[in-house]
Amino acid sequence: MNEDPDRPAYLDALRRLARRDHSEQELRRALLRKHEEDVVDRVVARLRRERAVDDRRFAEAYSRSRLTHHGLGRQRIRQDLRRRGIARTTAEAGLKEALAEASEDAALDALARRYWAAHTRDEPRQRVRKLWAYLLRRGYPAGLVQDRLRALWPKWEDALEGLEPADE
Repeated sequence: MNEDPDRPAYLDALRRLARRDHSEQELRRALLRKHEEDVVDRVVARLRRERAVDDRRFAEAYSRSRLTHHGLGRQRIRQDLRRRGIARTTAEAGLKEALAEASEDAALDALARRYWAAHTRDEPRQRVRKLWAYLLRRGYPAGLVQDRLRALWPKWEDALEGLEPADE
């Protein structure tokens, strides 16, 4: 029999991709745990040719998902994409596409309202300040956070005084 020596690695890769999309780097790391580097190189090249692995498509889908369903802002999404091995230019392009389709303002507003409703024990001025810090940790730009919090809760906008946006 003339069995393809890359077949086990290829099937492992397909099983992973059937569960969820992966960046090329993520897939490469996972395959290298069980397979030789030259085999992984050939399998990843084949998957790229077959368009089963596409970092640009992954960056766009990941960005859209994190923005609309996970309440993450552009800075955190950028960081997560880089951690997954996506090149800076590819990550920026995917993020730009996702931001064209999904509103970062709307995602921030929804997250802020959920936080506000869940933290009713805090005095409103303190809640606004905590919410500001929470949204920054989620990766939203400081200027956008301040603008949206002022628009959502104008009565408590004085609590934002002294919280200066960092350089973006």
